Amino acid sequence: MKQQTTNKQRTGKLGIIAGAGALPHLLIEYCQKINRPFFVLALKNQAQPDSFSADVPVQWVRLGGVGAIMRAIKTQHITEAVMVGSVRRPSLREIFPDWAGLQVAFRIGLNQKGDDGLLRGIIQEFEKLGVCVRGVHEFLPELLAPVGALTKKQPDVFDIEDISRGCYVAKLLGLADAGQSVIIQRGLVLTLEGIEGTQKMVERSKALRRKGKGGVLVKTVKPQQEHRVDMPTIGVSTVEAVAAAGLKGIAVEAGKVIILDANAVAQKADQLNIFVVGVSVDDILPIDLKERLNILTGHVSSRRNLKVK
Repeated sequence: MKQQTTNKQRTGKLGIIAGAGALPHLLIEYCQKINRPFFVLALKNQAQPDSFSADVPVQWVRLGGVGAIMRAIKTQHITEAVMVGSVRRPSLREIFPDWAGLQVAFRIGLNQKGDDGLLRGIIQEFEKLGVCVRGVHEFLPELLAPVGALTKKQPDVFDIEDISRGCYVAKLLGLADAGQSVIIQRGLVLTLEGIEGTQKMVERSKALRRKGKGGVLVKTVKPQQEHRVDMPTIGVSTVEAVAAAGLKGIAVEAGKVIILDANAVAQKADQLNIFVVGVSVDDILPIDLKERLNILTGHVSSRRNLKVK
């Protein structure tokens, strides 16, 4: 059952649990612009130590330091929280839970399968404290990818076929909670995203590309995605990696994937002669693949009318 968001919560102090990258700073700038009170809980060995200015209220916490995080939420009177920024896979020492963390781990369940189950459990723990967890896109909706091309270069008919197949494969990959991105070249699945992340996957694809043109990075949300946390993201560095790998472009799920500084992304992509496009998965998938995906994700309960080739 989702927690109601009251007016008090919307105007109360916002807790920003910050990982690496630009997103935490964009949210800080937003709060400063509208005079929204906020407090940053910066994750040690994740967020950059020198990245917060002197006027930003910040406390550094260990990823496994649940007790310190919970105490800060109470003492700072935080009513809403946003988990934002990238978090690399931590070492055992970094993630080893304190006593409060062990208690939370047992409540969540030590057998949680995958990141999504764990994140949902963490959100429930925040809600028990009366804290409403929100997504960064609720504050900065302009970061979400629009439908259509951001670039001068547009995908051709072969690229569109690859994007369609890529959307289907990426959704299947996400359903297994294994990743959010794939690379397709002329119908062939070159690489799937795993624990190494998008950048490393793109680098790996360079050695796997077939001769000739083509190759598209496709990034979507997982069908079971908890949209308040772990939103898939691309930026200028993604564009540079895709171009360096010899791929033709990037396709992301419109309204579901964050583009960091869309103008800079489009400018860099134009400079490197690749396309960046936002697509609606519902519109680009053939009806038979859409029906199969709906069955696998539980959106329909019958196999009636499913076309199997």
